[in-house]
Amino acid sequence: MKKVKFNQVLIQLFALITLFVAFGFTKFGLDSYEIYLNNNLVLKQAVNQPLNLRILKLEQAKPADQLRIMYKHCTIKGAGTDRSIALKDEKGNTLKKWAFANTSGSDLTMTIAVKEVLQLARQHDNLSLNYSAKEHPKGEMLALLKLK
Repeated sequence: MKKVKFNQVLIQLFALITLFVAFGFTKFGLDSYEIYLNNNLVLKQAVNQPLNLRILKLEQAKPADQLRIMYKHCTIKGAGTDRSIALKDEKGNTLKKWAFANTSGSDLTMTIAVKEVLQLARQHDNLSLNYSAKEHPKGEMLALLKLK
């Protein structure tokens, strides 16, 4: 009788550990984002990825191009409210901030003219693109910009 109970406990413990391991190594429940240059996907990340993987290369971008950013919150499974994208220098100073209207549809896109980014990049080195929203007030660095 004791041996049966011990085996059942052991099986339940093994099942529980397996679940923790399976969900611990997945992207389940993480915010994610995609960045497009015009209609071409150039960066797709989950927020737990290291910053060295978050480099947005704009060497080939033209002033007439558009950056389209889609940020998906895991908790609301869509766009945040009071969304903004900021371009910051290496000291964390905000050089330019774009605010976006709240959306309730399927279009989560926030669009920025590359021309505006390139103008600031001529004056500053080591720029970063940062997202914030009411649901994420501290913000999230999306990418370091590489323009040369």
